[in-house]
Amino acid sequence: MSNDPLLQPYQLKHLTLRNRIMITSHEPAYPEDGMPKDRYRAYHVERAKAGVALTMTAGSAAVSKDSPPVFNNILAYKDEVVGWMKKLTDECHEHGTAVMIQLTHLGRRTRWDKADWLPVVSPSHEREASHRSFPKKMEDWDIQRIIKDYVDAAERMKAAGLDGLELQAYGHLMDQFWSPLTNDLDNEYGGSIDNRLRFTFDILRGIRERCGESFLLGVRYTGDECLPGGFDAQDGITISQKLKDSGLVDFLNVVRGHIDTDAGLTDVIPVQGMRNAPHLEFAGQIKKATDFPTFHAAKIPDVPTARHAIAAGLVDMIGMTRAHMADPHLVRKVIEGREDDIRPCVGANYCLDRIYQGGLAFCLHNAATGREETMPHTIPVASEKRRVTIVGAGPAGLEAARVAAERGHEVTVFEAADEPGGQIRLTALQERRREMISIISWRMAMCEKHGVKFNFNTFADVDDVLATNPDEVIIATGGLPHTEVLSEGDDLVCSAWDILSGDVKPGQNVLIFDDAGDHAALQAADIISATGAKVEIVTPDRSFSPEVMAMNLVPYMRNLQGRDTTFTVTWRLRSVKRDGNQLRATLGSDYGDMTKDRVIDQVVVNHGTRPLDELYFDLKPLSKNLGEVDYTALIAGDKQQVQHNEDGQFRLFRIGDAVAARNTHAAIYDALRLVKDL
Repeated sequence: MSNDPLLQPYQLKHLTLRNRIMITSHEPAYPEDGMPKDRYRAYHVERAKAGVALTMTAGSAAVSKDSPPVFNNILAYKDEVVGWMKKLTDECHEHGTAVMIQLTHLGRRTRWDKADWLPVVSPSHEREASHRSFPKKMEDWDIQRIIKDYVDAAERMKAAGLDGLELQAYGHLMDQFWSPLTNDLDNEYGGSIDNRLRFTFDILRGIRERCGESFLLGVRYTGDECLPGGFDAQDGITISQKLKDSGLVDFLNVVRGHIDTDAGLTDVIPVQGMRNAPHLEFAGQIKKATDFPTFHAAKIPDVPTARHAIAAGLVDMIGMTRAHMADPHLVRKVIEGREDDIRPCVGANYCLDRIYQGGLAFCLHNAATGREETMPHTIPVASEKRRVTIVGAGPAGLEAARVAAERGHEVTVFEAADEPGGQIRLTALQERRREMISIISWRMAMCEKHGVKFNFNTFADVDDVLATNPDEVIIATGGLPHTEVLSEGDDLVCSAWDILSGDVKPGQNVLIFDDAGDHAALQAADIISATGAKVEIVTPDRSFSPEVMAMNLVPYMRNLQGRDTTFTVTWRLRSVKRDGNQLRATLGSDYGDMTKDRVIDQVVVNHGTRPLDELYFDLKPLSKNLGEVDYTALIAGDKQQVQHNEDGQFRLFRIGDAVAARNTHAAIYDALRLVKDL
């Protein structure tokens, strides 16, 4: 038996959980036709195999047709969900992991123009800022209908063999009843706190009567809205005590805050640069006040933080959800004493931000997450050892080196700089994004563990590559900023990279032209505006920074809106000229012939990168495949077998920004799916 607090079993009523680590309910948007099919099941089973005690599915599963998912959620109101959930549950149970699900009605947190075009409902007409729908104020028949929908959905989950479920009560319909800000009903479901909780207890009572005592029930809820006029921490303790005293629930799952705005959501589920475990002490207060099984999750990114939560008695089960997206084998590595091998969550929030833009949840630097059917989390050893030469030690090159080395190949890496990292190292210079460097440091540690040979301060040429006598060559040289976008004045501008690196000193009156929409422009604006300078960010898009996405935008806006910063959309920088000791920038519009000028002292251009691909093209005629990639095989996760040049000495591939400007995840995915079969 281990003495590690995290590895102690926990008895929840009749269910023995094998350790104290859980994956809390979240929706990676993997369902197909609203069902948790093979991709969804493979995702949860991978984590069950590695030892997690409890996996909570869905975040959240919809119980009613007038709760259309705002992204690709499980539809718990369909009978066909039973078979799919049973397959998932049975397979997780085979590996010793308990399974629950989170059920919800979104209330006003959705849109009327989705699915069946039914009115959005809520206990008031108050609109949620994030989803913008003006709700119908619920009638008595709405309330009774939805109570029945919850109970029916719970019965489906019981039939599927789940161990239990939790009801979602932060930002969704259930706590829209709880909050005075969103409940102005004048019947038995409005007014006093007991009336506002009646909807919840009617549902819990109905589920308990239908599903019995052996089906575990809990509530994931906010214990403090942190909003003027909403319910506060003391109200949260009262609500917690009432949930316990009802005898209807078996555990509490506590968070703090509100999610009706992007800023509020980001405070509940913090991103990089924000405090770790910000609500853990509050969860501990709830546990102490109620002396009742208490779960919690909110930016618990690492094992020491999780261990503290359990050892200090703050909670009974600790959620490490995004951490398990980064490394699904986290628990196994703890059990085996290999905590240093855990791939760290860097808080980039690529996972969550993607689903809010209608995409599947992927981890920024684990390309196998969500692709378990085709991509390995554990790299298989190759049957034949080969010599692999990689040029470039950014995220793409290091992932290629790691995967090749874990396959047992002899790996040599050339890097022009004196240290690894590429663009990541530039990004991580800013304090708020310094966690990003873990993407590099983890890979370097894995490469060193597997004997990769590095040659830094080496601008590799054809002779350097050929001297390694390679079987496989991978070009991961990245790109450099492209700023030649003007009809006049390209020589008068600098790049966002120039600002981030410190190579160019910020001006005092600066125009940033952002035609890429990624982090670089906002990081440059943050650095420049922090000096007291005036900054205007200009973009031809109809919204600014579309690649940054909602939750990552919040910390930037909290800085920039407190300074002299302006955002100007739908205008394009056309030219820059000298105007005395100043610069005159002319803006044009894609919508017509309009122009206007800005007189400033510095122009910064963010227009992506162009590939550093000279070495690739020099090597191409010497390669067996002439650089060609079989996209059909690549997509399927199969081996590359293209052969065009019988006299070729090696196969040649290029990955990441050496191909085209994309992002870190794309670079790492390029490397994994090419190299895993070399």
